[in-house]
Amino acid sequence: QVQLVESGGGSVQAGESRRLSCTASGSVQGIVATGWFRQTPGNWRALVAVTNSDDYEYYADSVKGRFTISRDSAKNTVWLQMNNLKREDTAVYYCAAGVRIRTVRESDDMDFWGKGTLVVVAS
Repeated sequence: QVQLVESGGGSVQAGESRRLSCTASGSVQGIVATGWFRQTPGNWRALVAVTNSDDYEYYADSVKGRFTISRDSAKNTVWLQMNNLKREDTAVYYCAAGVRIRTVRESDDMDFWGKGTLVVVAS
């Protein structure tokens, strides 16, 4: 089992930046991919950004050029740097880790989830 704890959520103004952090514990040696997803009321949990141990990165089109995912394997931590935030970025952001699929494209590819952290962007 893997436990994931997110931090860094909160309220920001449009155009500002925010960095989310996620630290993993437990059976971390089996993790092959980590990433961030987000969810708004009435919608599915959508991929935001993912990475893996081969430094593969994938971003949703809506965040390309604004968000950056990074990780430190030694610290079992992954970050999501969010710049130029927009109102439509308001969501609960979830950290996720996968042990099966390296090139993640959707939430079903992940196996473990954090509890989420809320980001509210006000205009």
